[in-house]
Amino acid sequence: MSEFSQRKYFVAVAGNIGVGKTTLTQALAAQLDWRCYLEPVIENPYLDDFYHDMSRWAFHLQVYFLSKRFVSQREIELAQISCVQDRTIYEDVEVFAQTLHKRDHLVGRDWDNYRDLFDAMTAHLTPPDLIIYLRCDVDTLLKRIHHRGRPSEQNISPDYLYELNDAYEDWVKRGQEKFRMAILDTGHTNELNAGEVLQQCLDLLRVKLQLEMPLQL
Repeated sequence: MSEFSQRKYFVAVAGNIGVGKTTLTQALAAQLDWRCYLEPVIENPYLDDFYHDMSRWAFHLQVYFLSKRFVSQREIELAQISCVQDRTIYEDVEVFAQTLHKRDHLVGRDWDNYRDLFDAMTAHLTPPDLIIYLRCDVDTLLKRIHHRGRPSEQNISPDYLYELNDAYEDWVKRGQEKFRMAILDTGHTNELNAGEVLQQCLDLLRVKLQLEMPLQL
């Protein structure tokens, strides 16, 4: 697609657990021949412990994600080709850490230290050209989480997902003053229709990034 060779783009896919970020990120990267940066979930040494005891492991988990995403975003900024990222560093503090803070899992000096780290790191980062937020209802999220079968996620409570959804909606509302954002509703089927959502994303990229040529699968 010649329009994409004229400059480098950085697009990020945002959304709750189980919404289909990884599927869409991989599909966009493959379709557009962009570099793909996936969320470091499988190799995260704290994830299993966190879901068993959130208060004990919240700080460790969030700092791990923060450091990995900072490194990824710096690599994206230095890359010579366009990139698409699965979840942003901004969601870490505005959605996940904020929700854990409200639940009293991340408080006091740990919360203050985490916020200071986030502020120091993001001061050296350039935001994505576009953040695509995937919106989805909790019932559908639970079905997708169950279907993909990651052992560490099987005990995630509906209440936690509801709280994360609320935090996402609040972040997106505030974030549109700071970032270029677009919203896609992916909750109409139990299984993410990757082809349909991919085409919607391509249309969004053309509009939001002001591309002249129509993008087709």
